[in-house]
Amino acid sequence: MLLKKSIPVSYIFGKIKNELPYVLVVGLVVNYLTGHFRNLIPQMPVAIPTFIGTAISVILSFKISQSYDRWWEARKIWGSIVNESRTFVLQLQSFVSKDRQKEIRSVAYRQIAWCYSLGQSLRGLDAMANLDKYLSEADMNEIKRHMNKPLAILQLNTRQITHLREEGSMELFSQVQINNTLVNFSNAMGMAERIKSTVFPQTYRLFLHYFIYIFVVTLSIALTDIDSFFEIPLLLVISSAFFLLEKSATHLQDPFNNLPTDTAMTTIATNIEINIKQLIGDPNVPEPLQPERFYSL
Repeated sequence: MLLKKSIPVSYIFGKIKNELPYVLVVGLVVNYLTGHFRNLIPQMPVAIPTFIGTAISVILSFKISQSYDRWWEARKIWGSIVNESRTFVLQLQSFVSKDRQKEIRSVAYRQIAWCYSLGQSLRGLDAMANLDKYLSEADMNEIKRHMNKPLAILQLNTRQITHLREEGSMELFSQVQINNTLVNFSNAMGMAERIKSTVFPQTYRLFLHYFIYIFVVTLSIALTDIDSFFEIPLLLVISSAFFLLEKSATHLQDPFNNLPTDTAMTTIATNIEINIKQLIGDPNVPEPLQPERFYSL
């Protein structure tokens, strides 16, 4: 997630480094053709590129709005995971017999592992990375058999909650309450996976790119009377604004793509670990994850 820090120019330029050469070539070619074939190319009223630019602005505003909605939904999902994780441990401490602290600790550690595993899974990374710090060897072997690692961790906690109820360490009503929280975890995971698997149609981005290049061509023709030393930089600056907005929208629409604009799942999972370990009295509490650059992980 981008922070309120100075974003490097290299990061901004990196978003449009592939498009600017095309704009430069288009601008030079159109400038050459309009200069050598002035009698064959009709005058282009500036109203035409103005109209096209306005249309592109409307399309971009719609895309940015839709992309931000997806990003904000992802952030709300992880916000609910934070709240439910705290509630989950508090419920365990309230509903489970006091002599079962070892089981409470085990379930709490699985919840920490679930948060990290879910974040890794959504980013397409190793969903079992570093989970051995929180899970037993038996749990690790059990999870390896599953394709969906976070779901396997939820299943392990569900089994242990059921076992505690069967042993008489928890009342039936208490089990129902805790199961509702586990269902909320499953729902949050499903909503995040839906965002991850549902992408914008690729044609939407391609058509928008084509419209921007058409805008560059028409604007270049309309600016025939301006010297090329001013026209080409002007085309680059104006088109850069459109391409930057389009790229920003594209990155926002995929909030789990392991990019600086992602939801800060690792940071959130670390905060959940801190909260849970303090609740169960674990002395090995990690420090909050500090961003090293202009974004948090």
